[in-house]
Amino acid sequence: MTGTLASGQPLVVEFDDNKLFLQLCGDHDRHLALIEKRLKVSLSARGNCVAISGPSDIQKIAADVLKDLYGRLRRGHEVRSGDVDGAIRIAEAGMTEGADIEIKIRTSKRVLVPRSLNQRHYIQALYDNELVFGLGPAGTGKTYLAAAVAVSMLLEGRVERIILSRPAVEAGERLGFLPGDMREKVDPYLRPLYDALHDMLPGEQVKKRLETGDIEIAPLAFMRGRTLSNSYVILDEAQNTTPVQMKMFLTRLGENSRMAITGDGSQVDLPMGARSGLSDAIEILSGTEGIAMIYFTDVDVVRHPLVTRIVRAYDARERSFLDKPRRR
Repeated sequence: MTGTLASGQPLVVEFDDNKLFLQLCGDHDRHLALIEKRLKVSLSARGNCVAISGPSDIQKIAADVLKDLYGRLRRGHEVRSGDVDGAIRIAEAGMTEGADIEIKIRTSKRVLVPRSLNQRHYIQALYDNELVFGLGPAGTGKTYLAAAVAVSMLLEGRVERIILSRPAVEAGERLGFLPGDMREKVDPYLRPLYDALHDMLPGEQVKKRLETGDIEIAPLAFMRGRTLSNSYVILDEAQNTTPVQMKMFLTRLGENSRMAITGDGSQVDLPMGARSGLSDAIEILSGTEGIAMIYFTDVDVVRHPLVTRIVRAYDARERSFLDKPRRR
């Protein structure tokens, strides 16, 4: 794989494996089309080369994206549209150096790699720290990546079980008012966690591990009084905890255990005027040794591109509201 550039001419990047080159381009060159659209450059594929036309600095970014994606293919990973988008984000952030030492999460069904600079920091933090806060808007991979790391550590034998929890705020933690048995009562609130597990483990494994207790999914109300040892514990939607609940949850951490706490401070469903346990914990624990706090922004949203624009629109409206002078 080589790259050449004559002054004022397209930057030409050559690849040495024709089969991988076809996968790099995608069906009907759709991966190249995505790079063109995002970076505002022109790509032309001929033989086993791609000619990149555009401003020199953007040419370099596009070349880094192609080389990053090609490296993933050589390591045996698939390249999908989301991976192309992620490679563009990382190249734009200037983080392509060291791509051969790739940060990744290996589970039974797939290998996950970061799609943004903050995702990269987050995955590293999840492996390196006993307690990690993933903070920011929806669609940034906070819970999904935490669940992936938990599954990876379970498969490697680094922890004995995974415990996933959420506050059932909509039910006021009074689950008895809902119809059905306990599992039917809490399932609607915990469905995103089930979805994440099924993305990483075969369905039969998920079912078996839920039955044996290797994986436990429970509402926050059921955590009181427990000591969670040899576990990877994830608290999702943490912005909907109260300070008392958050302190209770944090003090469940037992020997050889890790915790990931995820939340979006802009989507608090607590009663008006109630303080979020997440914001309280951030204030109290910021700077504490052994605790990492990773802050995501709209730039890290990895869902449909429209989700990024929606998040930005809401953020802009909120900033506009806060900037307006108040009447006295």
